[in-house]
Amino acid sequence: MKRWGTFRLIRAGLVAFDDAWERQRRLADEVRDGADAALLLVEHPPVFTLGKHADETNLLNPGNIPVRRIDRGGDVTWHGPGQLVAYPILNLRERRLGIRGHVEALERSIVGVAADFGVTAAPKPGCVGVWTAKGKLASIGVRVAKGVTMHGAALNVDPDLSSFALINPCGVKGGAVTSIAAEAGRRLALAEVEEPFVRRFAGEFRFADRSLAEADRGIWT
Repeated sequence: MKRWGTFRLIRAGLVAFDDAWERQRRLADEVRDGADAALLLVEHPPVFTLGKHADETNLLNPGNIPVRRIDRGGDVTWHGPGQLVAYPILNLRERRLGIRGHVEALERSIVGVAADFGVTAAPKPGCVGVWTAKGKLASIGVRVAKGVTMHGAALNVDPDLSSFALINPCGVKGGAVTSIAAEAGRRLALAEVEEPFVRRFAGEFRFADRSLAEADRGIWT
């Protein structure tokens, strides 16, 4: 099985959604021009995002939390502290990989991370994302333009899950939501989950290695 080269690993820490979105666009342009793939890992201040075809009635009571309609697939979700958000910027044409294959590799990465913490999780037939018996653990929504991916996966590590009650998560009325911390029965820092996610991501997407780009937290140019 072919192994790919390196990808740029960018651990950005806490970043406003709009800034991360703009950075994704810049990275996507670079990848189209031949640069290495990138994996951008962030945590966002509270924000609700709606996919381009999302039903706004699933946004029940946003209150003072900002809302962004964006260019990914999927419905409405919440991002906030305690959630690991992973934005892979990959050239699918180069890899001869379809959108479904891309999503499934992300799902497998998250299932593997959950297993690393003793949590049993799996995709749900006919749906996108990862669930446990108690609820949805991770949401996935992507965009592919000129063969290059944007957006990605949001994994609930140890967030305040109450904000999900303000929406129909991913368009599912009354949909239950969970986290690795809730399932494992202990508090977790994002830093504990980042490295297992990077390792699982690299394996599922068959990267040979990683290079560090802006790896120190707080660096954002």
